[in-house]
Amino acid sequence: MPVTSDELTWFGEQFRAISDNIEHVIQGKRETVELLTSCLIAGGHALVEDVPGVGKTLLAKSLARSIDCSFQRILFTPDLLPSEVTGVSVWVRDAGDFVFRPGPVFTNVILGDEINRASPKTQAALLEAMEERQVTVDGITRTLGPPFIVVATQNPIEHEGTYPLPEAQLDRFMMRLTMGYPSRAKELEMLDTHGERSTFEDLRPVVHAEDVVRMTEIAQHVHVADVVKGYIIDIAEATRDDPNLLLGASPRASLYLQRTARTSAAIAGRDYVAPDDVKGVLRPVLNHRLILRPEAQMRGVTIDQI
Repeated sequence: MPVTSDELTWFGEQFRAISDNIEHVIQGKRETVELLTSCLIAGGHALVEDVPGVGKTLLAKSLARSIDCSFQRILFTPDLLPSEVTGVSVWVRDAGDFVFRPGPVFTNVILGDEINRASPKTQAALLEAMEERQVTVDGITRTLGPPFIVVATQNPIEHEGTYPLPEAQLDRFMMRLTMGYPSRAKELEMLDTHGERSTFEDLRPVVHAEDVVRMTEIAQHVHVADVVKGYIIDIAEATRDDPNLLLGASPRASLYLQRTARTSAAIAGRDYVAPDDVKGVLRPVLNHRLILRPEAQMRGVTIDQI
């Protein structure tokens, strides 16, 4: 079903409302805010990788509050168990049976803080939820309702006591985002606005969860011409054939490029995807999937250059 102009107008209004609301708290990072909001609408998950203190946790919390959704935070530590993520069945004597107590993954927006500090087994507890929107415990599968996004954070500097995410798990994140330091003017503004109390306390929802689901449906119906699909495949194949790369983009990366490009087109008010929509999301979608060969690293080649 083609997307109507009224739907696109409504889509753009809702998207700007969410982004503007988050910017009341996360100042000077409009591109990151819009990319994370796009990731939510496209049905993906985001890995926010940056140094401590730049607002990674606050970004996820502000997104959840802006869309009036449930929010859970998991602090990943080396002793965290998989059942503390997914939930566990406990024996209830009065009922004479086991009763499932859902874990924090049963929410709309889940923040996985310092995800690389947990053991690989605990990290893997999120894989089924991220890919299939369901959780299986004791042989029983429970579906996670939409919208659902995992926003995981990690510190790229400190590696002591961490378990780097394997490529298979990195590939399940639609985007990898960075916050970066604010400009001098924005940091001065932050000292004024957050000096006595955080503006997050005053943040109010601007859309509902049902609106986000509707936005996802609209984005899914944005037209992608065969020539643009071929352009996406050309990019993916170019990474696989690049002599500097040990690992190129997966077929999942091609799917994610198409989904995020559709969202970008809808934001721009178009019912079709243009090549520039693909270019605009290329780096956040691909930069964590490509692995350089050791000899390329020694020559100083970077993923951004590729």
